[in-house]
Formats: sequence, C-alpha cells, structure tokens
Amino acid sequence: MEDTTTEVKEEEKKQPPKGMKRTIGAIIGVIILCGVGYFVHDALMYQSTDDAYVETTTVQVSPKVSGHITKVYVDDNQHIEAGMVVAEIDDTDYKVALQKAEAAYEKVLLDQKNAQANFKAMQTNIEVAKKDLDRYTKLFESGAVSKQTLDTAQAKYDSAQANLTQAEQALLSKSDNKVADANLKVVKAELDQAKLNLQYTKVIAPQTGTVTSRRVEKGMFVQTGSPLFVIVPDKVWVVANFKENQLRNMKPHQKVDIKVDTYPNHIFKGEVQSIQRSSGAKSSLFPPENAVGSFVKIVQRIPVKIVFTEKINPDEFTIVPGMSVVPKVRVKE
Repeated sequence: MEDTTTEVKEEEKKQPPKGMKRTIGAIIGVIILCGVGYFVHDALMYQSTDDAYVETTTVQVSPKVSGHITKVYVDDNQHIEAGMVVAEIDDTDYKVALQKAEAAYEKVLLDQKNAQANFKAMQTNIEVAKKDLDRYTKLFESGAVSKQTLDTAQAKYDSAQANLTQAEQALLSKSDNKVADANLKVVKAELDQAKLNLQYTKVIAPQTGTVTSRRVEKGMFVQTGSPLFVIVPDKVWVVANFKENQLRNMKPHQKVDIKVDTYPNHIFKGEVQSIQRSSGAKSSLFPPENAVGSFVKIVQRIPVKIVFTEKINPDEFTIVPGMSVVPKVRVKE
C-alpha cells in the first residue's frame, strides 16, 4: 500500500503544475490564432493562382523573294539583333532583272529627251524656212528671183511645217499625255521593284530575340513566304488564369510578386497590365455551347496579363515562353 502511494506522489511530481498547463495552452492558442489570422489576412490582401505561364509573341522570319540559299548566319538558340542579316539568297537573277529594268527606264527617258530635242530642232527649221520664204517672196515681187526659186522656198517651208507637226505628235506621244505618263510610271515602278527584290536577297531579322525552329540550310531552294526560322523576342509577360471570383478587387497597375517554378527562391516584381474581357473558354476557337439543354455551373477562369517591372538579367535568369509561374497580386493596400 505504501509503495502505491509513493508511486502516485512521484507521478504527481513529474507532471507540470496546473498553471503551467494553462500557459502552454494559451501560447498554443495564440499561435493558432496568429496562423489563422495570417492566412485570412493573406487571402484578403492577395489573390494567387498556379494556372499561369510565361508568354510572348513569336516572329516568323520568311524571305520576300524565292531562290537558293547561299549563306546562313544564325543557328538555333542564338541571340540576334534587329536589322542583322541572317541569310542570303542567290542574287544573280535579281541583278540581271535590275539591269533590264534600268535599261527600260533609261530608254523611256531617252525617248522623251530625243522627242523634245527633235521638236525644238523642227521649230528652228520652220523659223528659218519662214524667213527664207518671206525673203524670196519679196525678191520675187521685185523681180530679183525666179518663180522656181520661190517655189523651192515654199516647198522647204511646207516640209519644215510637216516635220514640225510630226515632231509635235511624237513629243505628245512620248511625254506630254496621260499614256506617256502612265508608261513612265510603270517602268519606274518596275525599276523600284527590281531594286527592292535585289535588297530582299538579304534576309533581315525584323526583331531582336533568340532564334528557334531553324528550318533552312545552305543550298536549299526557298519560296517567298516560306518559314526559315522563328524569333522569340526578349520581351515576355505572364498570362495568369484567375477564377472569376478572384477578380472582384483586381485592376490594372496593382503590384504582383511572381514566382517562376525554375527559380523558386527568387521573387520577380511585376504589375497587372490588363484583364481580358472574356473568359478563356469563350475566347477559344470553338467555345462550348449548351446544345443538349443540360447545365452544370463551372467556375470560369479569366486571363490576366501581368508584365515584369524589373529588368531581368539574361545571364542570371532564363525566362522563356511556356514556363510555369505563380503570380501573387496585391488587391488591397
């Protein structure tokens, strides 16, 4: 009996005092309340989603003229600058076409110039013939020259008049009417196009970015508009699909913390740029239709465009389209 009593007393000594129990319970309660408060506060202040990814608009590079590729200056995953020559097409035929167009244009200009010069010459000839005719007419009236001499002067004048009329018609046909002007514009346009085609044999990068999906090699024959490769621009953004009930307090220019799955220990800074005016499902190529009459309410997701507000160092972080991210939008201050 004494042994039992002794054991009970020892157990009572091992147990903490009742006051300490209350203190520990209170501390645990405070911790729980703080945790709940934190999550409630976080839920009220922020909206987040894991249905988000990095996006950009890619640029397909295609030639404006057809021909055989003679040089390729870029490779997959190479960073290039806008305006850089990325490939060259054999320009032999285009140089010949330019020479022909230049010759045709020069011929039209020369024809116009010759017509003007000939008209001026005919004007001079008829002035001389008219003076001779007037002089011989007076001399004939005074009996100083014969009728044959006067007839010869008259014939020269008539011939000069006919030549002037013919030169005038040639001038009109070459430069002074709508048909001539249209013809000049046509050959000038053909010359300009030939110059452009020769320039187009050098394929120029339209935008700064990284080369992907290269489909061209030296010696290949390419058609106008055929894809050579794709440029992924340096500028990227985030498309986040938030549930419709998360957009209640969301608006443009709100600050966003962005976590990229590739870099879980780094938070990128951004802001809401815009909220799409339709759900992702409604904007799809084939939006869902209720054709059978049944209806199940589904919480829709609305795409939100988020832009990075900090400059991302490409040597430190590689952020490319398609990466999964988790944006956290501060919807209340």
